[in-house]
Amino acid sequence: MSTNLTDPIFHDEDKARAHFEAIRWPDGKPVCPHCGVIGQVTLVHGKSHRPGMYQCNACREPFTAMIGTIMESSHLPMTKWALAFHLMASSKKGYSAHQLMRTLGIGSYRTAWFMAHRIREAMRAGNLPPMGGPGNIVEADETFVGRVEGVPKQRSGSAHKNVVLSLVERGGSVRSFHVASTRRADVDGVMRANILKESRLMTDEGRHYKAIGREFSSHESVNHGEGEYVRGDVHTNTAENFYSVFKRGMKGVYQHCSEGHLDAYLNEFDFRYSNRIALGVNDTERAHRAIKGAHGKRLTYRQPRSAQSASAV
Repeated sequence: MSTNLTDPIFHDEDKARAHFEAIRWPDGKPVCPHCGVIGQVTLVHGKSHRPGMYQCNACREPFTAMIGTIMESSHLPMTKWALAFHLMASSKKGYSAHQLMRTLGIGSYRTAWFMAHRIREAMRAGNLPPMGGPGNIVEADETFVGRVEGVPKQRSGSAHKNVVLSLVERGGSVRSFHVASTRRADVDGVMRANILKESRLMTDEGRHYKAIGREFSSHESVNHGEGEYVRGDVHTNTAENFYSVFKRGMKGVYQHCSEGHLDAYLNEFDFRYSNRIALGVNDTERAHRAIKGAHGKRLTYRQPRSAQSASAV
């Protein structure tokens, strides 16, 4: 991770505001979030109005570039938002709320924790078309993380842990899902909805993949139980590499995640992997994409206790 802390967007509110406006309205024409009219606005001046306040000439409603995004109603300076987006987008294994609080000089851990979750919501992918295609390889694998609420911890086995199913297209993106179990009823629907039938499917020897595997162009597997990990181009190493980064981040950076917030952390790790350097996306562009993803989303802090139970970061 390399962050140019001398960038004016991290120190100058006017520069930071212009930065967010340029990403929100790349053609320079503000769009009213209230009525959708494009470009018919007046920049409002005066001490009684915040800098960057526009008024729509059609519906007469005021707005800023933050309205209609995950940053709406936030009292934090835009410079802090700009740096927070950059830090979370460029840190491979994540950036804890405690560290965010210290780096940004935020006085409240709850504020930093909620800020991080808002950014994770901005990183959440929308309705994506199925991955793969003719000749393309999609690896499917599962891992176990955290603990299912209400289930006693066991000395062995994974029945008390949350199940994460990840679909990784080689040379492409990843999609991770918190599923109830590895039973076919919980896995098949996810795979049908997210992988094109023309794809080559590669998995381990898990029995839950056998029936669904027949629905794709081919289904090849390696038997980890017999010590087989690679056979020609057949392997699940790409998915395993993703899990390596994910687990190091969850254990080393975030340390703990409640079941209710697991999807948010999956959004974060999926986003960084799917917008990585190998795909031509550098740290700056990745932060820009995260900010762009903030449009049209809202996240409210409805459960104050969440900050105490969600993450020991």
